Amino acid sequence: MPGPLLPLTRAVTYTRWLHVLVGAIVPFVCAAVYPGLTRPALTDWLLIAALPVPLVLAAAVVPEVRRAEGLQARLMLFPGPQARVRGEEDPGVSAAPSASWSDRARTGGWLVLRLEVGLAVALVTGQLMALCLSLAGAAAGHPGVGDAPLRVSGGGWGYALLVPVPLLALVALAAGAGALMAEAARRLLGPSARERLAELEERTERLLERNRIARELHDSLGHALTLAVVQAGAARAAGDPDFTGRALETIEEAGRAALEDLERVLMVLRETAPPAGARPALGDADRLLESARSSGARIDAEVTGPLEGVPGPVSREGYRILQEALTNVLRHAGPVPVRVRIAVDEARLRLEVRNPLSAAAAVAVTGGGSGLRGIRERAALLGGEARTERDGGQWLVHVDLPLG
Repeated sequence: MPGPLLPLTRAVTYTRWLHVLVGAIVPFVCAAVYPGLTRPALTDWLLIAALPVPLVLAAAVVPEVRRAEGLQARLMLFPGPQARVRGEEDPGVSAAPSASWSDRARTGGWLVLRLEVGLAVALVTGQLMALCLSLAGAAAGHPGVGDAPLRVSGGGWGYALLVPVPLLALVALAAGAGALMAEAARRLLGPSARERLAELEERTERLLERNRIARELHDSLGHALTLAVVQAGAARAAGDPDFTGRALETIEEAGRAALEDLERVLMVLRETAPPAGARPALGDADRLLESARSSGARIDAEVTGPLEGVPGPVSREGYRILQEALTNVLRHAGPVPVRVRIAVDEARLRLEVRNPLSAAAAVAVTGGGSGLRGIRERAALLGGEARTERDGGQWLVHVDLPLG
């Protein structure tokens, strides 16, 4: 369809038109009281346009008025289900109450604009519709029908060809006024700086939560799967029923812990209440060390300082960092001697994991996989620092976390 006729086919043209005309209700109600609607003069129309302004400015002071206007604008000024097309995900119009005098001032400007544009469009709509009736009456041989601004004299079927002209002009007026009001709604009812900041903070929190969940799954399931692979391989190589039984028991325990972590993460994703079990913390580090020992690694662990004094978030992240460090040892270096040091003082938690590094393992871990990146991210989120590097013939994971 040609461009000039496109507004005729868009439902949003008519919802915008209706939205604009609704803005004329208040001036017409005021005009019915004073100065009246019986053939008002031009000065009367100017008075009608000015009288409701103090009323709408007073209404703009009420915080909920901004919410009501924002919802109306979203529904009627922008494409969406009411227009039978897919609308914009965010039209840029706020539906929150006024939170500051700046919001109230912008709402007042919007109400005055809606009032004046609505009155003007309503008057032009009435005159163009009257002109259509006059042209139709002239075509039927009855000139003078309607109270049009342009007098139609005479009659004849030729006037029927002119009837669509005022209608098309009316649709063009409605489309233009609707587009003007949609842009004005974005500017006057759009989110304030405070609302944009709050939305940005909320989006950041969601991204951080998604990253935390991804790290939880990576660390927990990666550790369980690595442990299962190592234990299964060792049991097959040993060929000892007793060792195989112990290996299966370790695999069962690691799998059960991974399932608990998975259930906890799924509860978060479903936005339901978390399960009763708390997330593991450094107080459960013995379980990690025993799992690594059962896989053949020779663990030399030393803990200094009170682990129970470590704040919950630091303790939980420290557990995950230790879990990932031990998983990397088993995955890349195998059952080798591992030195684990956990030190707690009044201000900081220090965690260090060292293990011998073969040539093949050096190529694997120095590539900087997602596990090492996750260790650094966890430390950075807590205001700490993590170093994962080659130290001579050993691989070193050193993490320093503040307790405050």
